[in-house]
Amino acid sequence: MGAMEMARATASLYWWLRRLVFWFRSMREDQPLQADAPAAPPGGEQRPSGPASAALAASDGAAPGVPAGDERPESGLAAGAADVPVGTHLEPAVRTAEPPATVGAEPPGAASPGRPPIDWRAAATRAWHEVVAGVQTLISAAVYATLIVTFGFQVARVDGLSMAPTLEDHDRLIVNKLVYEIGDPRPGDIVMLYYPLNPEKMFVKRVIAREGDTVRIVDGKVYVNDLPLHDDYVPAEFRSHEDWGPQVIQQGYYFVMGDHRNNSSDSRHWGSVPKKYIVGKVKVRWWPLQDARIF
Repeated sequence: MGAMEMARATASLYWWLRRLVFWFRSMREDQPLQADAPAAPPGGEQRPSGPASAALAASDGAAPGVPAGDERPESGLAAGAADVPVGTHLEPAVRTAEPPATVGAEPPGAASPGRPPIDWRAAATRAWHEVVAGVQTLISAAVYATLIVTFGFQVARVDGLSMAPTLEDHDRLIVNKLVYEIGDPRPGDIVMLYYPLNPEKMFVKRVIAREGDTVRIVDGKVYVNDLPLHDDYVPAEFRSHEDWGPQVIQQGYYFVMGDHRNNSSDSRHWGSVPKKYIVGKVKVRWWPLQDARIF
């Protein structure tokens, strides 16, 4: 269970970190800007405005062969029509239908002025890249978590009170598994180990003596090599009053005990522990937060 918790915690943290990185990157990307000039109307033709457009309108109605600005009606005017001053432009009686003015209108699909156009293909590509990156992140996190749990560190939970008051029931621990790959357990280390009578179970105990040491217990007081053990971490009400030993710890083995001496199953009952059964050293209690501690 400890390994699964570590894997899930690592994968979740790595995933959210990657999501934050992608989010910040997308926010910093430069968006394409639209030109300030208005788009051309449908049909590819744009009518000028202002004086230019007025001149264009004046020339549109000129009769063939007659200069603009010098058109005068001839005999075709109806009786009683008033004289028209020279230079006045006369609109033809019948004009071909012109498309409605579209100066300033935007072609279909164009973005509003000041708003960047939406590139759906680029957005879809970016979303696809994020999905692929997310899958890669999950796979990487799973691999990293497996490597960390297998060779580096492991999260463990205390079940029981055999290490009270140092460790309480349901405390969460971080166990260093590398430290004993390059060194040996030392007296006083709190270790996680396989239960020698059933290696499928794991215990948390304190190392009392190592190979070659002689252990003896008199009325609950522990002696190592005839020297009293400095175990001030054990309250008086947690001490036992039995006698045990003396016994010499064999080569490659360690003598372990729980801090709750009168409520612990340890080397007094099932013997010393081989080094290969010692998984790692307890380094941190990270839960409960108010009792967090480094050992």
